[in-house]
Amino acid sequence: MKPIVFALSVLSVLFLTCKNESRATNSASEDQKTSISDTLQLTLNNDEKWLVNAETHEGVKNMNAHIKQFNSRRSENYQELGLKLSKQTSYIIKNCTMTGNPHDQLHVVLVPMLDEISVLRESNNLISCKKAVTNLEDLIQAYFKHFNL
Repeated sequence: MKPIVFALSVLSVLFLTCKNESRATNSASEDQKTSISDTLQLTLNNDEKWLVNAETHEGVKNMNAHIKQFNSRRSENYQELGLKLSKQTSYIIKNCTMTGNPHDQLHVVLVPMLDEISVLRESNNLISCKKAVTNLEDLIQAYFKHFNL
């Protein structure tokens, strides 16, 4: 129950603070042969990366750094990692100034990130947490392939 409440509250904040009412969401496949980023309906802007505001880019870069540090330490404190990543997504959401297609495309990658962070914060299942970290790494790489300052 807690993961659902957390996810709903984060999504509510996300949708209330963002400037554009149109939302792009997608369901991620649990197929182990397919990366979560392969299931996204993420596109480029006429073969160019979408432009994001500096705070969004900074937040995702910080998330990437937290995950790399977590992996290098071989930590298994997934809840702590989830809290660190949650702070970054809150920062991104609070400072959201994007509108239109770039904003919609950001949601395609950000919403699944929020779901994976919920797993880290709320689950005690080691396998689920490891999978969530892998999915987050894939989602962050998808972000960097499709977005830039």
